[in-house]
Amino acid sequence: MKFYRRSSPAPRFQTVTPGEKKPEMSVSMSFVQPGAREKAIEMVSGAMNDRFVVSRRRTGFGDCLWSLAAAWRFAKQTGRTLAIDWRGSCYLDEPFTNAFPVFFEPVEDIAGVPVICGDDINKRSFPRPFFPAWWNKPSIDCVYRPDEQIFRERDQLDQLFQSQRDSDASTVVCDACLMWRCDQEAEREIFRRIKPRAAIQARIDAIYREHFEPYSVIGIHVRHGNGEDIMGHAPYWADAERAFRQICNAIDKARALPHAKPVRAFLCTDSALILEQVSAIIPDVFAIPKQFQAPHAGPLHNAAFGAEGGFSALTEMYLLARCDTVIRFPPTSAFTRYARLFAPRVIEFELNDPSRLILIEDNSQELVAS
Repeated sequence: MKFYRRSSPAPRFQTVTPGEKKPEMSVSMSFVQPGAREKAIEMVSGAMNDRFVVSRRRTGFGDCLWSLAAAWRFAKQTGRTLAIDWRGSCYLDEPFTNAFPVFFEPVEDIAGVPVICGDDINKRSFPRPFFPAWWNKPSIDCVYRPDEQIFRERDQLDQLFQSQRDSDASTVVCDACLMWRCDQEAEREIFRRIKPRAAIQARIDAIYREHFEPYSVIGIHVRHGNGEDIMGHAPYWADAERAFRQICNAIDKARALPHAKPVRAFLCTDSALILEQVSAIIPDVFAIPKQFQAPHAGPLHNAAFGAEGGFSALTEMYLLARCDTVIRFPPTSAFTRYARLFAPRVIEFELNDPSRLILIEDNSQELVAS
């Protein structure tokens, strides 16, 4: 295998996850139960000059945590309290339940930033004015938030973060995909401080001891989409047969690297078809049993699966980060961001030329394999 150093840094993406493309209640309506908003605005836990950053996401865990890192970074820079509001999560069928405490241990502080993250978010409101300005509209006008507004807010938040300045608003609402809007240290801080619930962590540890510890594990993540609009991931699947050949090529490259123990493959995918195809070339590939949607029926992060779908997703996400080598296809998927930051060795695909593989070792130097 021939390696040479990659000369240019990874580009900043303007990617938005599919979960952003659905009608939703506005933050100003959904901070409190219907009918209580105006009264609650005057009762925000303390003085009206308290300042907040609210991180609202309903998408996959990779997007949720990466966007949370960006919101946390801004809260730390500006001395604000961080509120984590994951109601309406794609992993729950209960719209007023905050998904964060369902899946992660409670946290009161992240590196000096006070945190609000409980299910009592339903009883809270936050002081005006809001930024972006859209959130200052009357509740009746905020029932539907169009796609173009979400993209506009993403860009407004990006500009605010890049300016290194604070906003005059009392509450900054981060309700857009904020991948690539913070440095890697912010991401690492969030992943270090945010811990899965004890029962989920116990599941992760048990699987690791039985299926991972005796081996050098090659983790393979294939984000297929299974019929959904995969937007920024689409170029990787323009030719499905070619995409699978690229995945197989990456697996061969990973196997050819030096390993301290017998090699085992671990597959995470949202497609039963991909599981079948990879199993045909690697009969002993290990995959965590889980429920798939029907072919072309959409992604795994679906409220119809209930909390178990979220438990399975977190188990895979955290096990990928404990693999010796991780293959990311496509690398635009936020699901493998945790593994990208912490796994010892990562293989991914060149953004402008997916036929070329990038090998990242010890997260300290980046090499390209031709």
